[in-house]
Amino acid sequence: MTPTMNADIRNYAIVTGNYWAFTLTDGALRMLVLLHFHQLGYTPLQIAMLFLFYEVFGIVTNAVGGWLGARIGVNRTMQIGTALQIISLALLLAPAAWLTVPYVMAAQALSGIAKDLNKMSAKSSVKLVAGEGSLFRWVAILTGSKNALKGVGFFLGGLLLAVWGFHGALWAMIALLAAGLAVTLTLPGGLGVVKGKPTFGQVFSNTPAINGLAAARFFLFGARDVWFVVGLPVYLHAVLGWGFTEVGGFLALWVIGYGIVQAATPGLWRRPGRSPGRAAVVTGTLGLALIPLAMAWALTAGLAPAPVVIGGLALFGVVFALNSSIHSYLILAYAEGDKVAMKVGFYYMANAGGRLAGTVLSGWAYQVWGLEGCLVASGALLLAAAGLSIKLPAHTVSRSTPA
Repeated sequence: MTPTMNADIRNYAIVTGNYWAFTLTDGALRMLVLLHFHQLGYTPLQIAMLFLFYEVFGIVTNAVGGWLGARIGVNRTMQIGTALQIISLALLLAPAAWLTVPYVMAAQALSGIAKDLNKMSAKSSVKLVAGEGSLFRWVAILTGSKNALKGVGFFLGGLLLAVWGFHGALWAMIALLAAGLAVTLTLPGGLGVVKGKPTFGQVFSNTPAINGLAAARFFLFGARDVWFVVGLPVYLHAVLGWGFTEVGGFLALWVIGYGIVQAATPGLWRRPGRSPGRAAVVTGTLGLALIPLAMAWALTAGLAPAPVVIGGLALFGVVFALNSSIHSYLILAYAEGDKVAMKVGFYYMANAGGRLAGTVLSGWAYQVWGLEGCLVASGALLLAAAGLSIKLPAHTVSRSTPA
């Protein structure tokens, strides 16, 4: 193994380790805030509002973060994101009288900025340290492990709250992030810096492949969150009669399984020597669309709801994870080497927009039409994503080939 390869593996391990630490605290913080403020007597709508700015600022952050990463390096933006998460956790250590809805929304907005800076930086770094032949595998491991650990974070948040209380849990997460931040200081400077001074306008891609993939990503993640974020948890509790612990545990296990499938996607790919392209995206998205539509039909037809929802969610998770993993690979494959941070930032801006739209639609569709309405909306959004994917390049675009 050459010294360059050793250095690349070391840098990849540092980036991944920091991303893991951040992901654990991000999942734990969401569960911690949800459970703690539920105990304080906040209504479900008030709790939902606490996370609104978290998603809104994710859209802005991905645009600005990509431009910033191209100017100062993605290792620096990763460090800034980790530091901002520490600050957002510290803000919640304030006295209980300070923890009003606007105050906590502001802290969550800062956490949303931190999360998307960290994610954009970590995924851009993989492009810069991985060779073309191993990019699919490395990004799948990073993305899949992140989602699995986010599920673990759900458990961790509840456990820390029960064992150490709200403030003790926050201090434990601050310590974990501080350790991760310290390790990233050993990364080489200037990773991902674009030669010259890129303008903010360059964040918005003029590459058809990236634009098409970003548009498809918007609808793909909107289709997940339109029933997963609000409709599904409320349905499990209100209709199936599950307790809060059962709902949280089930959703955490789903996220962990989803992450495991994401990480395993390169091994499941049946065409060795040929990376996935347009056909894999279109076929996978169309197959995914059939699942929520079939679930909506089954519920409307009066079939037993528990098997339909649990089985459908498990199948949806597997197919969605495969699609998401291929998407995450393609954006890095399409992005030019030295402009990867800007293109990844633009792409995940669409991702954050889809999550925000899905979250809002989930509450509205469930209130008007129930879970069946959420599922139909999910199927429609996935059909739109498949349509937008038809014009993607037939095969992966290399660094030297214009998209």
